[in-house]
Amino acid sequence: MGLHTPMYDMHLALGAKMIDFHGWEMPLHYGSQVEEHHQVRNDCGVFDASHMSTTDITGPDAESLLLKVLSNNVTLLQKAGAGHYSAMLNEQGGVIDDLIVFRMDDGFRLINNAFTRDKVQPWLQQHAAGLDVTIRPRDDLAHFAVQGPNTIERLGSVLNSGRVQIIGGLQPYHGHCDGDWFLSRTGYTGEDGIEILLPASQAVDFFNELIGAGITPIGLGARDTLRLEAGFTLFGNDMDEHISPYSANMHHVVAMEPAEREFIGRSALEQQLAHGISEKLVGLVLEERGVLRHGQPVRIASVGEGTITSGSFSPTLGKAIALARVPVNTAERGEVEIRGRWFPVRIVRPRFVRHGKILI
Repeated sequence: MGLHTPMYDMHLALGAKMIDFHGWEMPLHYGSQVEEHHQVRNDCGVFDASHMSTTDITGPDAESLLLKVLSNNVTLLQKAGAGHYSAMLNEQGGVIDDLIVFRMDDGFRLINNAFTRDKVQPWLQQHAAGLDVTIRPRDDLAHFAVQGPNTIERLGSVLNSGRVQIIGGLQPYHGHCDGDWFLSRTGYTGEDGIEILLPASQAVDFFNELIGAGITPIGLGARDTLRLEAGFTLFGNDMDEHISPYSANMHHVVAMEPAEREFIGRSALEQQLAHGISEKLVGLVLEERGVLRHGQPVRIASVGEGTITSGSFSPTLGKAIALARVPVNTAERGEVEIRGRWFPVRIVRPRFVRHGKILI
């Protein structure tokens, strides 16, 4: 039997098709993945993200620990509630995990992938040796992502007046504690949205309130097509422990300044920069009928070869799209092998749809 979030029985009651997701039994969809995708793009939906890992790090040396183990510079988060995207790297510069880190009143909060916790928690403990820090996995919390252009309006009928005022004043990548709730303006869809962490004991009642307010439950299937359209990377597909952030369009999560900050993986990244980055992540659009999938070969005439890292049908574009790792000096056209045949693809910036607008 797989791991369950507090909403497991509700997912079943709502008719969800459940699948194994890295050891968790999670909803793929509740009837139509495509309809759920459009619901988020055009209105609002809620994802149960309680399988994700939340860790609070407190103590006098909390900042020192994160300056060492994260690629981004947490001193840039100067006020409580400020957050940014970051990565945890190994000594070779590969990505152990990607995550969001927030500065809290008494330390920091990390929100990272569900299936990396068995690596992340020991890694944090290992590098916390000798430091005055407390590392607390927050398995007592549930996590909802309410996403879509009408999120703020829809939540106005569910949250109390104080929390409505909080979410209305949040800037992107900022959060705010209200008692034992944490509300942040973050998400993984390319739309506006609010993520809510709350005690697991309150999760089922709150999920019921969201559904009762007409906020549609959304499964992992639409979550994947939404993030792919937005050009957001997925750990395990687009990057992993053998892939540099520089080869995964994650330059912005690496802070090389100040030069004296010796974070794990820095030396390897400096060597990569000195020798030149040879690969990059691009977007692909298949103009003909067909399906783009992880692992399919890509070739670019007179340039070289690459591989699709993530691919699917885009409900918004009505075409197959993908992210692919290719030579850095790639051209505007290429080919993808699908079932033994080569099909032409257009190579674009890896950002297809944001805030409801088609960008390619």
